[in-house]
Amino acid sequence: MTRREFRDLSTPREATEAIDALDIRGGTEERSPVEARGLRLAERIDAAIDVPGFDRAAMDGYALRAADTFGASEGEPVTLPVIASLKPGNAPDATVEEGEAVQVATGAVLAPGADAVVPVERTVEGEDSVEIRTAVAPGDSVMPRGADLAAGDRALAPGTRLGPRHVGLLAALGRETVPVRVPPRVAVVSTGEELLQPGAKLDPSAGQIYDVNGQSIAAAVEAAGGKAVRYVETSDDAAALRETLSAAAAETDLLLTSGSTSAGTGDVLVELLEEHGERLVHGVAVKPGRPLLVGRLFDTPYVGLPGYPVSALSVFRTFVAPALGEGTDQSATDAAGETEATLATRVRYDGGRLRLLAVGLVTDGDGDRVAYASTKGSGATTTLVETDGVVRMPPETSVLAAGSTVAVERFDDAPIPTLLGVGDPDPAFWRLLDGLDRTRYLTLPDADAGRWLADGIPDVAVTGEPTPGGEELASWRREWGLVVPQGNPAGLSDLGDLADGGRQFASLDVSLSLRDAFDDHLEAQDVDPDAIDGYHRALPGIESPARSVAAGRADAGLGLRATATDLDLGFVPVGSQRLTVTLNRDRTGKASVQGLRSRLDESLDGLLSEEAGYESADQ
Repeated sequence: MTRREFRDLSTPREATEAIDALDIRGGTEERSPVEARGLRLAERIDAAIDVPGFDRAAMDGYALRAADTFGASEGEPVTLPVIASLKPGNAPDATVEEGEAVQVATGAVLAPGADAVVPVERTVEGEDSVEIRTAVAPGDSVMPRGADLAAGDRALAPGTRLGPRHVGLLAALGRETVPVRVPPRVAVVSTGEELLQPGAKLDPSAGQIYDVNGQSIAAAVEAAGGKAVRYVETSDDAAALRETLSAAAAETDLLLTSGSTSAGTGDVLVELLEEHGERLVHGVAVKPGRPLLVGRLFDTPYVGLPGYPVSALSVFRTFVAPALGEGTDQSATDAAGETEATLATRVRYDGGRLRLLAVGLVTDGDGDRVAYASTKGSGATTTLVETDGVVRMPPETSVLAAGSTVAVERFDDAPIPTLLGVGDPDPAFWRLLDGLDRTRYLTLPDADAGRWLADGIPDVAVTGEPTPGGEELASWRREWGLVVPQGNPAGLSDLGDLADGGRQFASLDVSLSLRDAFDDHLEAQDVDPDAIDGYHRALPGIESPARSVAAGRADAGLGLRATATDLDLGFVPVGSQRLTVTLNRDRTGKASVQGLRSRLDESLDGLLSEEAGYESADQ
């Protein structure tokens, strides 16, 4: 038999590119959140409902009108009649009128007419009345509808590996099933007539050895995120091997063999590949592992590993594992346990008890981990998925200094996000993030986003006002106005019509930059905001006002044309707003940042054209 020589050796990069080009992936299935635990989301999950779905008492106490507490103090309490008592899970059966109060428990629905809750410890209860011993403002001790997560907000990013905390969030959203990526099925085939399976009687004199690769490579496949399917084929006969591989190709997403890939006599895989498929790589300039074979066989991605166990595992980890979705950058600290990180900002605590400080993690430009404290409390479900673990603050510790090293106890073994963005909620930017793996986005007011960027926490910030100290990556304009029912039955034409009375308006929270644009237009048109019914009842999500219109709770709402289009509602244009994406200058070398930059350069115009009312800032 003639000896087959290696053709020109491929570089490691060429081998990697060839395997990446095979596009090895499993399928997509709808599974219940519990059954989906440990799998990755196939697409973004947006909130279809507000969480909570009602204005909720945040403390035990008395729901009332804040105006009725004006001037109340310990020395001069205000006495109000108590007209009802509400517990969680019950619909209010009374409306709070001027000079009345309703007793409420934490979590109860806020009765109509009430706009604040006085904590019970600041009251003195009577038989049918209550003494109010403090003044409160509208919204005090009230968790408004959608404050945890607003309908239309981005809840979970595509690629998120679902753990118990994510399952809890999906339950809060009422999701029965979610689309998840199932692991690719990988056929693991060891070749060689000298191989026996463990448990069989070995004859060393005949050159027999146990099949090490079949076991170790199957385990490596599982560890890398694939589903290993073992096929036992001990014959080097071309016809027998062709039959085994053909059957495996029909049932799996990747054919993975070990042995019979070298340039020696008697090796048949190269011939099978060239006869029944396409050879992309035969031999790579790496030691150990030179006889790597890559291509497509029977219309299925194929990788042939060397026969020596050390070479096979080394080549698998270097070239194949990343293509199965896990990558080779996973370290021991990625597993559930404890990892060290640098605290980005100073944290104070004066509670006198052990504190478990929820923190998120992100990598800086050098690949080191940075921890940042959550902006939400323990009562918010989203804290679970916006953070990665906790830092213990002993009772005697009142301050954790910025720049200090902290031990983060991980919630689970999910990889930390590759890119952290903060700032204004924006549908176009969310779609940009969808093209990247394992991103996280936290909604923050412009001023807070700027401070976070100055403190070196996020990779990028999206703001309505320019953010100093960073590099501007991109900017665009989005059209905003009044979202109305189809046909605009109220006949609204401009902001002045809102102040005419008889129309219920749904506003946005002051933390969102679109509210600033709205207020600027009110001032420019000399419209009194106090004359607009609903102006002060602000909603937290960028789509919240529009969804109030769709639900019949408002005649008009502040929102984007894109939102009106998505929800099949009418729209009265008012203005356009510029948003800017600003990069943390210390993160320019991160692969995820480079990926975002490439996506902005290559896809921004196309993405903007797909969102109604969006255009480049240069247009």
